[in-house]
Amino acid sequence: MRSGTRLGIDVGKVRVGVARSDPHGMLATPVETVQRADKSLKRVLALAEEHNAVELVVGLPIALSGRDTASTGDARDFARQLAEGSPLPVRLVDERMTTMTAQSALRASGRNSKNSRSVVDQVAAVIILQHALDFERSAGRPPGELVEPTKEP
Repeated sequence: MRSGTRLGIDVGKVRVGVARSDPHGMLATPVETVQRADKSLKRVLALAEEHNAVELVVGLPIALSGRDTASTGDARDFARQLAEGSPLPVRLVDERMTTMTAQSALRASGRNSKNSRSVVDQVAAVIILQHALDFERSAGRPPGELVEPTKEP
């Protein structure tokens, strides 16, 4: 298992959930929900610097069938912009069912969808990151696919 703090990122149309791991890559915890706007990319990069992250893990929303969804391109674009704006490696990992899992976990803890909007994205980011950490620990290799910045001609 590689050492260093990683940030997990759940990209949504309205909000971006952010989670972080401990420096040993064992446990993911929520950090912040960033409103999706012109400055959301800058805020995520600032959080990466603030937490001394060594890698950014972005959830890739894929349909249960394995096909792209309407949000897949948006997540890929956000990940590419992160890769272009930071020297840190950016990885895309499958996030199937994470938002539903996050909503179920929040309901089980007594929160309804109205009073959990502000944290559901953070919980989804925690789930994305924890799955990535668990995968790396069991497989012995980094999770998902590495995002390459776009090369200028």
